[in-house]
Amino acid sequence: MVETTGGGPQDGAAEVLDRPLPDGVRRRVVQIVADGFGGLTVAELPAQLRQYARFTPTRRAKFAGNAMAAALETDPLFRQRIGEKLRESQPELTGALDSGSPPPAADPLDVAAAAYVLRPTGWVKLVTAAGEEAQRADAERADEETRAELERLRAELDRAREHTRSETERLRAELDAAKKETDSLHRKLRSALADVKRGEAALRKLRGEMEAVRAEGQAQVSAAESETRRVKARLGESEAALEAARRAAREGRSVEDMRVRLLLDTVLDAAQGLRRELALPPVSVRPAETVDAVEPGRMTPKDIAARALSEDDPAVLDQLLALPQAHLVVDGYNVTKTGYPQMPLEKQRLRLLGQLAQLAAQTGAEVTCVFDGAELAAPVLLAPPRGVRVLFSKPGVTADELIRQLVRAEPPGRPVIVVSTDREVADGVARAGARPVASAVLLKRLS
Repeated sequence: MVETTGGGPQDGAAEVLDRPLPDGVRRRVVQIVADGFGGLTVAELPAQLRQYARFTPTRRAKFAGNAMAAALETDPLFRQRIGEKLRESQPELTGALDSGSPPPAADPLDVAAAAYVLRPTGWVKLVTAAGEEAQRADAERADEETRAELERLRAELDRAREHTRSETERLRAELDAAKKETDSLHRKLRSALADVKRGEAALRKLRGEMEAVRAEGQAQVSAAESETRRVKARLGESEAALEAARRAAREGRSVEDMRVRLLLDTVLDAAQGLRRELALPPVSVRPAETVDAVEPGRMTPKDIAARALSEDDPAVLDQLLALPQAHLVVDGYNVTKTGYPQMPLEKQRLRLLGQLAQLAAQTGAEVTCVFDGAELAAPVLLAPPRGVRVLFSKPGVTADELIRQLVRAEPPGRPVIVVSTDREVADGVARAGARPVASAVLLKRLS
């Protein structure tokens, strides 16, 4: 089947690559697809790639690299559209490939990646040549490293030889001095043969005893020093472990005390509200009136059930926030991109935080707003409004995970309301005991 890109037939479409795509070429191909991805509409994308439509090129290359490479290989129409975007961004390179003469000064990996996407005549040779060129470059780099290592070893060998030479000369000088001293002793000893024999015997015995005493003393000193170091090391480890245990005990006691105190305040507020609710007039109900039946002119249980609030009614949120010690956790960008996605992120944050401050002042509930900070190049300069706690997730941690951590940090029994349209977040916090609420409900309440 012949594909067409940019108005001309691709005669190389029938060529087949008989080996895996080289890693360097594959990375460049994935980057080309990621760059051209944003210029296509959602309808023009293959079904398996539409979920990445709002990703940046860098995140597409990171999370959807395998999927984009597979779609480029199996979907000719998608490859044709990516080729058109490549022609718009790199007209000189693509024009040279169409003419059959790639630029000599161009990077072989860029040429091979463009050829893989456009599929001109001879593209398989270009891809194969790029892989071989990359292998040659790796081999040359390995040779350079080997030569550098060899030079370093040779220098070390020369230094070792020089050290050996100097050490040998020193030992020879000591040996000459010892020989001279021995000759002097021999001359003195020959002057008195009898004294020499007795002196030599006594000297040999004394030297043996001295060497034994010296060796024993050195062994005892070495053992004492080793034992001292071992005892000091164990003492340091014991002190560090004791301090860590004390610190852990203090921190654990502080966190548990805070959780217990917060839960106690919640129970006390609920008990006080129940006490006010139970301040009822004298009993006017009779036992016969407790029997379940339908009286003439009265509403049936079906009619009463119809009066329940809808899940989309903002009054549901008001009822939840009226609970004692309620904690409202808001998925910031999920709410702003649901309500006013056309505004810049900074204005989205300011608008939402201003509205949450008013809600906190009206209800008296604890309010925490969480934003995704994984892609922030620098810390956000933001003064949180009164009554609203603002948190950004750390690099490598999503806002969804930070919300789940906040819910798990709360003691069981405290009312926690999480505002997010993300189904995974809603299901997760519901299993943890929190009450999920859709972002649209909060937007209705704020408006």
